[in-house]
Amino acid sequence: MIWNALWTLELGLHCSANSFFFFFFTIDIKKAISCLLFGGSKNILPDGMKLRGDINVLLLGDPGTAKSQLLKFVEKVSPISVYTSGKGSSAAGLTASVVREPSTREFYLEGGAMVLADGGVVCIDEFDKMRDEDRVAIHEAMEQQTISIAKAGITTILNSRTSVLAAANPVFGRYDDMRSAGENIDFQTTILSRFDMIFIMKDEHNEGRDMTIAHHVMNVHMDRPSETAASEISIEKMKNYISYCKVKSAPRLTKEAAEKLSSHFVSIRSAVGHMQDLEGVRTSIPITIRQLEAIIRISESLAKMTLSPRATEEHVDEAIRLFKFSTMDAVNAGTSKSIELFDLAVFTFMTIIAN
Repeated sequence: MIWNALWTLELGLHCSANSFFFFFFTIDIKKAISCLLFGGSKNILPDGMKLRGDINVLLLGDPGTAKSQLLKFVEKVSPISVYTSGKGSSAAGLTASVVREPSTREFYLEGGAMVLADGGVVCIDEFDKMRDEDRVAIHEAMEQQTISIAKAGITTILNSRTSVLAAANPVFGRYDDMRSAGENIDFQTTILSRFDMIFIMKDEHNEGRDMTIAHHVMNVHMDRPSETAASEISIEKMKNYISYCKVKSAPRLTKEAAEKLSSHFVSIRSAVGHMQDLEGVRTSIPITIRQLEAIIRISESLAKMTLSPRATEEHVDEAIRLFKFSTMDAVNAGTSKSIELFDLAVFTFMTIIAN
């Protein structure tokens, strides 16, 4: 595929020349970041309601898996971007605050990170270190893409049309495979449902990969040239192409792709419901209509990478695969029994449809 070879692979190659996080991120995570940079198509309904096209991604993983390095790279490659840390960010710092002018004693608005990044990407590191009341403040910004202000006699609505790339650590510092996803993820379902893709990154012990990382880190500290440096493309070129695609392309789903997507979403919902009935526990990561819209946005972003006017079945297949690799794997994480039950439920439901 053109979009795969041209951009997602180049994104990974460019990353690898400067840090070791190339080895921690699979090609699917790089595809997800590429989708976030390009975004889907914004849609305005006849009644004036706006549907967001920006994609939100959550990276939840062990320490030392270079999540912050990836956030820093996205900040550099995105045409408009703001980087912030959850520990040092408040609700007013992320949204907007009302400040009094010392000389005139009048109040005025001062935009926060999500307002300043309008039309771009907000990278939030240490997302789990934020206070719950501060995370609640960005709910409206992540879904409706607006920030409502009613302070000191100022009542207004600010635009916050931005994608959110957040990085966090599990509850116990490292991801515990013996516990369920709900026990490892200390976030409310209201915030998790607003992320289009959720990736769980584990620092697994692998002698071959550890040796490769060790050699790469030694080369970096000894100022030796990287083997992949020749495959790089410039940051400026990537910025220009992303900006061009956002302005010139707004792909829509074809009829066949829409039918295929709807049937797969119904099968996923049924499989999750069947798994919950068997285990008697509701999943901490909900699968709702927001997730259907997420797969639509991923399909549109894949089409936008090649300036295609239509998102075809091929784009939908890849979007579903990315969604299953990210969010569905996070839903099923914890026990092998859950994964077996989910696979059995999907197979049973698709067999019923086929017959």
